[in-house]
Amino acid sequence: MRQAVHTIVVATGGMGLIDVTEEITDWLEQQKITTGLLTIFCRHTSASLIIQENADADVRSDIMTFYERIVPEDPRRYDHNVEGPDDMPAHLKATLTPTQLSVPVIGGRMMLAVWQGVHVFEHRRAPQRREIVLHLIGE
Repeated sequence: MRQAVHTIVVATGGMGLIDVTEEITDWLEQQKITTGLLTIFCRHTSASLIIQENADADVRSDIMTFYERIVPEDPRRYDHNVEGPDDMPAHLKATLTPTQLSVPVIGGRMMLAVWQGVHVFEHRRAPQRREIVLHLIGE
């Protein structure tokens, strides 16, 4: 059994979904592990990870609209506003979506469906620098 660890840095342009599938796939191919489990971990409390549609941009737009509705930016609703009006809503959105994903690896590839991609879900309005840790175990 072998293991490999890597950190990718994702520069976000602010709130939105950033597809990181290709960067993860490129690293995975270099590892020469054909069967295993890939853990993808977001090292932040105001961003998260999702596996979602990667073909139609309307899906990503609708997801963003949905989260804006259920967790609005309204400083009167929250006690924690240290870093601005998007601070607490960002933390709440991160509690509703995972910060860690587990993806099976078979044949050296993530077992994502045709239309699936791995996305960093940035919950802050300002651009951020997010660290995503990849941990692969297998043979």
